[in-house]
Amino acid sequence: MSRPYADVGRTGQKRRTLDALVAAARQLVADGAAPTVDDAALVAGVARSTAYRYFPGQRELLAAAHPETAATSLLPENPPADVAERLDAVVVEFTRMILETEAQQRTMLRLSLAQTADERRSLPLRQGRAITWIAEALSPLQGQMAETDIHRLVLAIRSATGIESLAWLTDIGGLSRDEAVASQRWTARALLQQALQHGAPPTED
Repeated sequence: MSRPYADVGRTGQKRRTLDALVAAARQLVADGAAPTVDDAALVAGVARSTAYRYFPGQRELLAAAHPETAATSLLPENPPADVAERLDAVVVEFTRMILETEAQQRTMLRLSLAQTADERRSLPLRQGRAITWIAEALSPLQGQMAETDIHRLVLAIRSATGIESLAWLTDIGGLSRDEAVASQRWTARALLQQALQHGAPPTED
């Protein structure tokens, strides 16, 4: 497998160029645009031919510009043992991240709704990072619940959190952002408690 262009040769200068292109793309996304490689190159002051060496197309550019790309865990450094406390910590951090990058998140959401199913799956918003974070929070349930039941619970919690939920609660429900965050935390706790007392969400009626 060939090494990425930025990792070969004058890596210091190439890293600065890469960072400039990503920063330009993030700013354009924050402004509500769906930037192409040409757009990012223009804003960053980088030659188009150079920009395409880093990003062959728009999908690769948007993936690099997405604010969640580097996050591998949302648990604190010394996570609590209690599963409810772990879940709340993850939801708090997840919603904080969403609020700090709301403009970018909304643009990514709009793009994911406007594209085909295959194109949507290539966007960072549709790559299941939050599912992994929530599953890690619920890891103490392993052995207590079947893996398939835990997965259904994870999906239920994810459906009530994130930019999709925030947009509905604020734009349609009329809640403030603080109220929307509180609602998401309450719903996540309620779903966990329901699963612990009565089992995971059913697969059918």
